[in-house]
Amino acid sequence: MRRLAGVADVRAWGGPAVDLVFAGDRIASVVPHEPGALRRRVPEGEVLDGRGLLALPTIVNAHAHIDKSWLGLPWQSYGGEGGTDGRIQHERARRDELGIPSVERTAAVLDAHVRHGTTALRTHVDVDLGVELRGIEAVREAVAAYEGAVEATIVAFPQDGVLRRPGVLELLEAAAAAGADHIGGLDPASIDRDPVGQLDGIFAIAERHGVGIDIHLHDAAELGAFQLELIVERTARLGLAGRVNIAHGFAIAQLEAPRRTDLLQAMGELGITFTTVAPLRLPQLPLAELDAARVGFAFGTDGIRDLWSPYGDGDTLAIARQYARASSVVRDEDLQRVVELATRDAARFVGRDVHDLVAGARADVVLLDAEHAMDALVSAPRRAAVVGGGRLLHEEPSEGDHRG
Repeated sequence: MRRLAGVADVRAWGGPAVDLVFAGDRIASVVPHEPGALRRRVPEGEVLDGRGLLALPTIVNAHAHIDKSWLGLPWQSYGGEGGTDGRIQHERARRDELGIPSVERTAAVLDAHVRHGTTALRTHVDVDLGVELRGIEAVREAVAAYEGAVEATIVAFPQDGVLRRPGVLELLEAAAAAGADHIGGLDPASIDRDPVGQLDGIFAIAERHGVGIDIHLHDAAELGAFQLELIVERTARLGLAGRVNIAHGFAIAQLEAPRRTDLLQAMGELGITFTTVAPLRLPQLPLAELDAARVGFAFGTDGIRDLWSPYGDGDTLAIARQYARASSVVRDEDLQRVVELATRDAARFVGRDVHDLVAGARADVVLLDAEHAMDALVSAPRRAAVVGGGRLLHEEPSEGDHRG
């Protein structure tokens, strides 16, 4: 990881050529490009030649599971039963033999994310009676190897349920006390069969420790909407506005328009957000309606190459493209908006006030062989270079660059 003094000759967000000047892990200034000017400004530091490529803030993965992949191992054939509970049981049966969780497995996943332009992510890490907090420890060690160039926000995630496994609430409490950023939940109705009990338990932990909440909610239509209403009520009553996220939340797209509008309005007022992995078999979260209600949302890869599915490569921009195609997003302003959601506007999901190519932001930059943000979304081009906290993490050969 080479420390950079800046990146010269890039088109930030597709605009005119600029130089990005770094000071440590921050962008100190953004100035119009003049050949050789950045080198004269920082004669002792290394300058990366951006060669007129498109520059974006790095792609944020707002829903990952970097603790539970078999990436880097021989191919693992899909097995076990389908459905959420079937996948949980299959994973529990096989994870130990594959070294899940471990620093080695997590490091392989992080490398894949970084090569695809992600330097900041929110990852759910399994906390259960079998692994206790070992997964969180492995994730922290793997992230620490990047010496601050990559940052991970951790969700202590009860993948095997909360109330149906006595002792899990205590483990979640311990995770929060040990510094986890968020407490997770999982389908309070269909997994624990006690939505009130599960939500009361995890909201109480969040309130006591001042952490956030990030709940997996796969339950559909009215069952899902009922749980969203319970979440809204607790967020308001306990003063947790701005600290609650719904992962997946397919139900919101399956409701009649008036009901959906009312629910989104309530969520927007409380700063409750969504993250999506854009599953093709289900209705997508409604972009225009979410924006109208000021409900933030972001994209994630979910698990990649794990015991749930053999798919995934760590490319969150490809998930954003999948969402755009499945949502019939075609107009320039909407394509641009999807890229903003995958980068700049996902700052809140990784604990940042700003994540952009502006002075004062972290020096997290991805260079792409594309004309502008819309082109980058629809073509998902190679990531020519990835910079995290002012350090060069990935660089590809420069042959055949498209200069736009």
